[in-house]
Parts: sequence; C-alpha cells; structure tokens
Amino acid sequence: QVQLVESGGGLVQPGGSLRLSCAASGFTFSSYTMTWHRQAPGKERELVALINTGGSTTYTDSVKGRFTISRDNAKNTVYLQMNSLKADDTAMYYCNRFGRTIWGQGTQVTVSS
Repeated sequence: QVQLVESGGGLVQPGGSLRLSCAASGFTFSSYTMTWHRQAPGKERELVALINTGGSTTYTDSVKGRFTISRDNAKNTVYLQMNSLKADDTAMYYCNRFGRTIWGQGTQVTVSS
C-alpha cells in the first residue's frame, strides 16, 4: 500500500525559507519519478517540481531559481527546499508518485508578514 506523508510546512515571512519532506513507503521508491504539487484556495492543483529516477529535475516557471527538489533513495524521502518565499507560494503542498492520482493530506505553507 502506497503511503506518502508530507511534513515541514508552516507560517513563514516573505523572503523566508522552508524545507518540506515526504516520507514514502509501500513501493520501490528509487524506481519512480516523484513530484511536488500545490493547491491554493480557489485554484487548481499545480505541479511545482518533479525529480526522476536519475535525479533530473523540472520546475514550474514561478519557482525556478527559488525551489529545489531532491531525493534520498536510502531514506525513501523526497524534499522541497523553498527559498525567497512569496505570498503567492501560500498553498497546501502535496508530494506524489508521478502519475498517481490519489492524494495525501499535504502540508500547509503560509507566507505572510
């Protein structure tokens, strides 16, 4: 049974940083591309970043240069380092296995002064 548990969200001031973590279990983590998505109130869920099995990464334009996705296959964990946070980054953040459409509880990120 696939399980993905996100953590690390919180309230941060504009310009601040957060590091999100996602602990995975129930599948061979190293064999899958992993993603971070986010959903702000009243908006559709959007893909923020993905990392493939070889470590190559892709980002949505709005976070390029500010966010970094990484993975630790030994720990079955994917991370999202978020720097220079803006109010527009406020959302619920979800990790997932690429192509999977069942979502976990996510972790809330709020950027506000």
